[in-house]
Amino acid sequence: MEYGFTDILQLLGSLGVFLFGMKVMSDALLLLAGNKMRSILARMTSNRVLGIGTGFLITSVIQSSSATTLMVVSFANAGLLTLVESIGVIMGANIGTTITAWLITILGFKVSMSAIALPLVGFGFAFTFLKKEKLKNLGSFIIGFALLFIGLQFLKEAMPDIKNNPELLAFLSQYTDLGYLSILLFLLIGTLLTVVIQSSSATMALTLIMTAQGWIPFELAAAMVLGENVGTTITANLAAIIGNYKAKQTARAHLIFNLLGVVWMLILFYPFLKMVSWLAMYLGSESPYVSAAAIPVSISLFHTTFNIANTFLLVWFVKPIAKIVERMVPEKEMVEKEIDQPKFLSKDVLKYPETAIEAITRESKYLYKNAIFEIVSHALNIHRTDIKSDLKVKKVIKKSNILFDTNVRELYTTKVKKIYGEIISYATKAQSKLKLNEVQNKQLLELKVANREMVEILRDVRELSKNVDFYLNSDNKYIKKEYDKIRNKVVKVLRTIHLFRTEKENEVYHGKLVKLRKEAKANIHSNNIKIDELIRNDLITVDMASSLFNDYDNVNDMIDKLIEVADLLYGKRDSILNN
Repeated sequence: MEYGFTDILQLLGSLGVFLFGMKVMSDALLLLAGNKMRSILARMTSNRVLGIGTGFLITSVIQSSSATTLMVVSFANAGLLTLVESIGVIMGANIGTTITAWLITILGFKVSMSAIALPLVGFGFAFTFLKKEKLKNLGSFIIGFALLFIGLQFLKEAMPDIKNNPELLAFLSQYTDLGYLSILLFLLIGTLLTVVIQSSSATMALTLIMTAQGWIPFELAAAMVLGENVGTTITANLAAIIGNYKAKQTARAHLIFNLLGVVWMLILFYPFLKMVSWLAMYLGSESPYVSAAAIPVSISLFHTTFNIANTFLLVWFVKPIAKIVERMVPEKEMVEKEIDQPKFLSKDVLKYPETAIEAITRESKYLYKNAIFEIVSHALNIHRTDIKSDLKVKKVIKKSNILFDTNVRELYTTKVKKIYGEIISYATKAQSKLKLNEVQNKQLLELKVANREMVEILRDVRELSKNVDFYLNSDNKYIKKEYDKIRNKVVKVLRTIHLFRTEKENEVYHGKLVKLRKEAKANIHSNNIKIDELIRNDLITVDMASSLFNDYDNVNDMIDKLIEVADLLYGKRDSILNN
């Protein structure tokens, strides 16, 4: 055989050029359209047709089903997509990935791109010197596009020719005449090649070249394509290993969907291929059973018709597939972490702006509704359950006269400090490492502000707590009444914030919070008049009056911040998606 070690190296180098071109092109397209694509994905609804359309659109644009599925896994991990939504997108991605096969078939086999590929590299390179980021990315896309076809041309030249290497045909014939066993064998080869190369597009290119060179017949090439459909699921499953149960469920769903497609296709394999052959001839091509040159077109046609048929067949079984996956990967309770450890922040959320913002938002909300809510209520000797109940505010205050042993500083250190630091750290890393648009950058700034306000709320309540504890034990009924008024204000605000957070129709409660915020600012003058009156009538001492002046200022400031944080975190539902 004339094909030696140097030829093998040339084949590997050609494959490397092809893969590099595919990567450069895909990365450039992600930079050009990534924000918009991820925004569309993040706005997903449970509508199956919309999910399929979204998956198809994203994969068609960025020319990588692996990139789409990895994005879906990351979004599912962050809670931006449900399992049913993820399955719909994956179905669409499977159809979208067929566009690549048609590009290779039409431009790589029907049209010779080699003549214009090198000039395209020079043309694209010129764009990289421009100042505008979009034009630089466009230049990278042109370079990647050209390199893809240069690599394809090298692959065609590096692939051993059957005419010059007749012994190769004799070797292959051992495996091509085994009936269904041959089909299963080449299905396995397609799977393994895709797993090793980590690109179904590259395996598809190799398959198309092998058919064009006369290595393998139409039916075995089709079997390899089925194997590629299975192999491409491995990337998502590997990425999901470090993810939560949602990410694992999404990756398993991808695997099950593609395996089900392969199973029914193997049952109808030969009749389906005959239908594809008829369709190819109807569209003006030759039969793939007669002409080897016609096989690339028929394989692309098989790839497209199979994925469309598989999607339209299994789209009716999305929920049963989801249930199977949920049994395979059961929902896990969130692992109870140390009290001062973040619950939603992990390194993988910093992969995309959307996942980073979602994780930081969730962590901030968790901190606010748990630690901050608890510390503020306990610092004022009020039970959280009473605030959340339907009990009238006056009765809540009346029954909350038992003093709590609340050390605000200690609670801040054990429950807030580390998490606050992590939130600020992640937000800063996201701003410095990720390509954010103006809206996303503003959202991270707002989250930083919200967290700083939470820390300031605890400073306010720490000062307030000392006097509440002291004067609730006082024999002076007037000073007790004033501090009960202070607590009354805080209970009203905390209860309204709780309802604003938890009720679906929250516009009413948002209006109430706006009103309470205005009242807090307007009350400064009336509070001063009331304190002056108590002093004039010798109903409180000068020390009591001094404490009241400070504490009314503190509580009004604290109320303002509590409402501002609630508005920043909950005021614009799903605002992280509006970009």
